[in-house]
Amino acid sequence: MKTFQGKTAVITGAGSGFGLETSRLAAQAGMNVVMADVQQDALDRAAGEIEALGARVLAFRLDVSKADQVETMGRATFECFGAPNFVFNNAGVGVGGLIWEHTLKDWEWVVGVNLMGVAHGVRVFTPMMLDAARQDPAYEGHITNTASMAGLVNLPNMGVYNVTKSAVVSLSETLFQDLALVTDRIHCSVLCPYFVPTGIHESERNRPQDMGSAHLTQSQRIAKAKIAKAVTSGKISAAQIAQMVMDAMAERRFYIFSHPNALSAVQTRLDDVMLSRNPSDPFQDRPHIGEQLRAAIHAPD
Repeated sequence: MKTFQGKTAVITGAGSGFGLETSRLAAQAGMNVVMADVQQDALDRAAGEIEALGARVLAFRLDVSKADQVETMGRATFECFGAPNFVFNNAGVGVGGLIWEHTLKDWEWVVGVNLMGVAHGVRVFTPMMLDAARQDPAYEGHITNTASMAGLVNLPNMGVYNVTKSAVVSLSETLFQDLALVTDRIHCSVLCPYFVPTGIHESERNRPQDMGSAHLTQSQRIAKAKIAKAVTSGKISAAQIAQMVMDAMAERRFYIFSHPNALSAVQTRLDDVMLSRNPSDPFQDRPHIGEQLRAAIHAPD
């Protein structure tokens, strides 16, 4: 998509992080912005800021895991602005720990937000975008889904998060191929960031009460601490990621990587698959990290 002026963006997780920074860029480019977030106070502040930039804003407090809420947002978006041109399925949460220690509620919450939130966005908005492309020869559309480097490599002690982000990569690659079957005017991207300072390490603050927080196990406490440290010390900013998202949309580029050096781990994983060998030690280049993790998990609870 080459031009943004007067077009419409739908952005989930818009109250902070990548969503807020992308909302800022969309507004500065002259787009209408539909902003969705589960946290009302953050959404109110963000929507006020984006309106102050001169954008027309439609703000929705919603849980992307709820199909009916996303469908309601879709109808309201169409009634207010018509079919959107840019849909950023970005909302996400994180939970770490040994994969067998995730509770049923952990699985339901993280799969609901990280995977089904993206699926609902694709399901609700793609048909109206395709219809707009059929009716208007000038229509251009783009869908970007937020996955993670965890969708391409599977680090230990990150089970449910890895699973959902791998699924988002698969969903997005399939979306790319499916769109190519039917149109040349709607494209898509998958965003695979590594550790970037956002609020994802504080996801539990938005966990619904009916998804009750369980007592954290030793491995889950370790994961929470390590994720917080890695995220808050990240050198790439959310604003830089947002610019990457906008650039990829303009260039019709599918893969968006924030840390290209991390792709060496992806190559190792692909080599494991192609050579039918067991998964490589993710800490083979930094064995002390793996030793520290094993020691911490085996320490008395």
